[in-house]
Amino acid sequence: MKANRGEWVKIYNIVLTSEERAPQVPDDTRKVPLESWVKGFIQSDAEIGQFVEVVTITGRRVEGELVEINPAYTHNYGKFVPELLQIGIQARSILAGGDVHE
Repeated sequence: MKANRGEWVKIYNIVLTSEERAPQVPDDTRKVPLESWVKGFIQSDAEIGQFVEVVTITGRRVEGELVEINPAYTHNYGKFVPELLQIGIQARSILAGGDVHE
């Protein structure tokens, strides 16, 4: 898949290898590299897997491996927690000094 100059893309790079991690970092963290994923506007035509430069929304120039073209936002707040559903109802009751329906 090819990205054209100016398209919104996501790149990947390793910031620090596991050997380069600071000694004060916990052992389980130090065993893996410090990785970075950055979204920005690609500066030249390229194929997935190629090393490219992007310019982020804030104007920062970053280089890395092209991994995705037009990346979607896939974050969420996790699975439904029934107990959290009652928090808003209880807060309104407490702040209002009585039942929500009063």
